[in-house]
This record gives sequence, C-alpha cells and structure tokens, in this order.
Amino acid sequence: MHSEDPRRRTPRTDVVLADPLLAEPRARLGDAIVKRAVGRALERCRAGEVAPEDVATTAYAALPAYAASLRRVVNATGVVVHTNLGRAPLSAAAVEALTVAAGATDVELDLATGRRGRRGRSTMAALAAAVPDAGGVHVVNNGAAALALATCALATSKDVVIARGELVEIGDGFRIPELLESVGARLREVGTTNRVRLADYEAAVDDDVAFVLKVHPSNFLVSGFTSSVGVRELATLPVPVVVDIGSGLLAPHPRLPDEPSASAALRDGAALVTASGDKLLGGPQCGLLLGEAALVESLRRHPFARALRVDKLTLAALEATLTGPVPPVAAALASDPVALRARAEALAAAIGEVPGGVAEAVDSSAAVGGGGAPGVELPSAAVALPAALAEPLRLDEELPVVGRVERGRLLLDLVAVDPADDRPIAEAVRRCVGRPAG
Repeated sequence: MHSEDPRRRTPRTDVVLADPLLAEPRARLGDAIVKRAVGRALERCRAGEVAPEDVATTAYAALPAYAASLRRVVNATGVVVHTNLGRAPLSAAAVEALTVAAGATDVELDLATGRRGRRGRSTMAALAAAVPDAGGVHVVNNGAAALALATCALATSKDVVIARGELVEIGDGFRIPELLESVGARLREVGTTNRVRLADYEAAVDDDVAFVLKVHPSNFLVSGFTSSVGVRELATLPVPVVVDIGSGLLAPHPRLPDEPSASAALRDGAALVTASGDKLLGGPQCGLLLGEAALVESLRRHPFARALRVDKLTLAALEATLTGPVPPVAAALASDPVALRARAEALAAAIGEVPGGVAEAVDSSAAVGGGGAPGVELPSAAVALPAALAEPLRLDEELPVVGRVERGRLLLDLVAVDPADDRPIAEAVRRCVGRPAG
C-alpha cells in the first residue's frame, strides 16, 4: 500500500493566513505582503520542498522587516553625501521629528486661537535664524525647484544672463539651461567656457534682462587659464543677482574653503540664493530660497509655489536638522583622522581572517559628494578586504554594506559610518566569509 503524497495535504491559502503566527505580521505589514509570502511558501510545498505543516513558518521567515522595499545600508564608500544612497542621512532628532509629524499635527493650525496658522512657521523661523543675512526664507521640494520657482516668477518671457562656464548638468541628464527654458526664460550666455569678465555681463544687461544667474559648478573643477566674476562684482549691475550655490552650505566651513555659502553670497549682495537641503546642510530633500524679504515673499505667493510645496514630514525634519544636534554629514566633515584610524584598526582586528589573509586598517581619502566641494579630499581611514567580498557584503540579507573597490581591494571607509555600525559590519563580513560571529 502506497503512502499518501504529502503534497496532497498542501493547505489552502486562507487556512495559512489564519495561522496565529501570521496575525502580527498581517497587522504590521498588511495582507498583500503576507499573502505573497504565503503564496511562495505554498508553491514550495507543492514542489515537495516544504512540509505542509511548515508552510506558515516558512512564509513567516520570508517576510520583510518593513512594508516599504527600501533597505537600510551602511555607507562605507567614503563619499559623505552619496546620491545613490539617499544623500544626507538624517540625525536622530530629525528621525524622531518625522515620527511625530507622521500623525495629526498643528502644521497649519494655531492651537492658541484654534484658527488656521502659517504653514511651517516654526521651520521658517529656524531657517531664518540659521541664515540671519536673509531677509526672507522659503522652502520648496528640491534645489532644482527653488531655481525653477525663481525663474518662473521673475523671468518668464524675459532674459537670464549666465556665464557659459556655468551651464552645468546637475545629474541624471538634467541641465540648468533646459530647466530655465522649461519655465519660460530665455538664456543670454556671456563669456567663454573657461573665462568671463564683468564687462561681458555689463554688455549683456538691458531692459529685457530679469536677473543675472551665478551657478556654482559644484560637481566639477575648471583649472588653468580661467577667470570668473564674483557675487560682489555682479551685485554692481542694475539687475538682481540670483546665486545657486547648490550644496546648501549655510555658512563658511573651514574644511571647505572654496565652497560658497548662502550667508557669504547674501553679504556680497545677492538678491536671492537657492540651495539644496539634503547635501551639506544634512537635512531632508528640499530646496531653500534665501534673500530679500519682498522678493522671497513674492515667490512664496506665486501660483507655481503651490506645486512645489513641501509636506509636513520635510518641514519637521528640516526644523530638527536646523535646531537639533550636529547631523551626520556635519559630523563626518569634522571627523578626526586619528580617531577614524583607531576605529579601522579595531574593526580590522574584530574581522580577523579573510580569504587570502587578514583584514587590514589603511589610511584613506574620502570625498564630500552630492555635487559639493569637488576635488576636496577628506583624510579618513578604512578596512581593506579582498575585492571579491564587495558583492556578498552588498547583498547581505541582514545588513548590506556598500564599500568601494580600489586597486584590487575592497575598502570599507569609515568617514560616513556611524560608530554604532562597526560591530554589525564585522558580523556582516564574518557571515560573508562563512565564519560565525565571535
């Protein structure tokens, strides 16, 4: 007599979903995600890979930690503001602010009067306090949006004067000239790729010019036979000067002497400064508009501003970044190479043996990234591993670690790594080389 094929005992989907083991994940992740995991477990059951009584357990083990597909990774690339990894990591204070803002908030309600209040008023107050040289401040959804709003409001069907060497591409194929033209401006280019003089601007300015735009070429360097015109000189022209500093540095930084800041540009006479909030400022993705009070207010009230409005989560995270403790980007820029080297040596010792030898602490050179401070090298330290470990670490199920391969070795640079992640990195490496955690 033949025994019954266990695959015939494959349970129904509704029976598995009703298993008490899956009750909590259904409430936390939702039925759709849990049902997909159950479906995959049932397919394995029908293939004879999973026993019928183990279907619920198998589905449970395959469930993601969160309902969203984004995964936390360790940025050990040595690039502080890594665009592919989400640019600036938020501070703990900003993360907490996001949690509070996720529910019902007083974002547009004055609790004292019970009437409608100014949207984001406390965030705008924090931004104004951070840049006292600005008479007015406003926030939109990214840096490109800030420049687009200014152009739309001031230069539709008018001319914008810009140096040819500042007609930059800002990433992913998007270019400043196309952005300006998309909102109705006409470009009037002056100078050459490598040299421009004040006389070039003076000859180009007439009654059809809305403003002069100065764009910081933040993701490349032009060296050699070059010349440019500073904001202070441009401010002598009879039209407003709009300065796109790009990286969002609000005040001069000692390690970034050539990176323009919003406060310096405003003191030099810029009518308006635009910048990103998720780069050197270390906050959420947003665009900053800082400048003359009447000008900024006119931009805030422009109809196009509504299409670029930021949500309550951005407002909360930005305020916490401005008023809270030092955000991770600022901490990385201020990191001590000696302390980084000590961490690298401790991490290398914790990792120990790897295929072909042992983990090794080495000096490293990190970069700012995110289109900021091109050419600036930040002294750092890293752990050197075999290059073959780059992919396994990147694909680690528990904690993906992204480093960089350089000269045939994988370097795990610590400049942008939270010290709390040093031990998890060691455990991830041990998993990848098939050695249990120590």
